[in-house]
Amino acid sequence: MTTLLLALAVAYLLGSLSGSLLLGRLHGVDIRTHGSGNAGGTNALRTLGWRFALAVVAIDIGKGALAAALGWSWHAPAAPFDAQAQALACGMAAVAGHTWPLFFGFRGGKGAGTLVGALLVAWPLAVAPVLAVWLLVLVASGYVGLASMLAAATLLPLAWLLPGSGRAHELFALAAAAFIVFTHRGNIGRLRTGTEPRFERVRVWRRRDSS
Repeated sequence: MTTLLLALAVAYLLGSLSGSLLLGRLHGVDIRTHGSGNAGGTNALRTLGWRFALAVVAIDIGKGALAAALGWSWHAPAAPFDAQAQALACGMAAVAGHTWPLFFGFRGGKGAGTLVGALLVAWPLAVAPVLAVWLLVLVASGYVGLASMLAAATLLPLAWLLPGSGRAHELFALAAAAFIVFTHRGNIGRLRTGTEPRFERVRVWRRRDSS
């Protein structure tokens, strides 16, 4: 249990290394004071362009993957849970750190990129369907937040359908989906009022309909 707590603490600290805020300091910008005020990849794109956003997303995905790998490698053989379960738990700890970063006043991003990084290591079979749902919703609607929420919700059926899944995957899927919906609660409010901004350039289906 001590090993698990240590792994969770380190994973949270890794998650607290916010890509947008660290790179923003190099540019003399705190993106939380611009755009939506969120320290995530979408606001990074709107604030400083795609090159900056790409670097931000790479860091955020990378730290999620590193946290999950750490959880896997630090698993104690005598623990009452397997290494994958610990990797999933550490992935969620990193997502929490990204959202409430210790080093940046507990004001971070929404956790979607870091969650993908954790999945790449701890539950790789889930990555393709999750990304497929995210991309499909994004090109159909132009709403990044909606795409992120529905992609995270995809983990719930995957926890029952994918081979090798068990109770740890079910708990992780429930926690991850609920967490992503919670961090996107502002997006839900804007969707209801019709004020949620779209990325019109990625709405492929609308382009085809209007051409």
